[in-house]
Amino acid sequence: MMPEMTWLGWFHTVLGVFSLLSAGYTLVKYRVISMASWVGKIYLLLTVIVAGSALGIYNQGGFGIAHMLAVLTLVAAIGGAVMEKFALLGAASKYFQAIGYTSTVLFHMIPAITDFLRRLPLGDPFVDSFDDPLVVNFHLAFLVLYAVGLGYQLLWLRAQSRALEEEPSADQEPSADQESSASL
Repeated sequence: MMPEMTWLGWFHTVLGVFSLLSAGYTLVKYRVISMASWVGKIYLLLTVIVAGSALGIYNQGGFGIAHMLAVLTLVAAIGGAVMEKFALLGAASKYFQAIGYTSTVLFHMIPAITDFLRRLPLGDPFVDSFDDPLVVNFHLAFLVLYAVGLGYQLLWLRAQSRALEEEPSADQEPSADQESSASL
């Protein structure tokens, strides 16, 4: 049986839902999470608050997997922010930014679905253990979605880079191919 939710647990859960909704919105609209958009900033702020608050919830026997995921979330969010802000790895920074920020979504989803399935419906939850096949299958499904989504993001970022490389700069003469296609 799951322990009752504390005020910190409710705070954590409500902000976690808003965080995941903002992640979904920014990924659909912008394809990547970035501080360049207002919703990306909201997602990252909520993510840091949610991960930080998770470190204060000890109602299941001490430091556990959810706490480890919270630490990984903070590391991924900070790493993504450093890559976005300072581009420490040059052109490759945007890929590491995407890996970091998108990993935070996976790290949110694992404890979120586990807690949901172990708490609801009230009085007769869907599962009663972390090892239940339903929990494991959700975790695997999220891992597959993460891998596919991240792969899509990385390919999209590469296509964006190539498109920028192919554009002539303002001080560059257009090539014969570009002039002939422009005249058509």
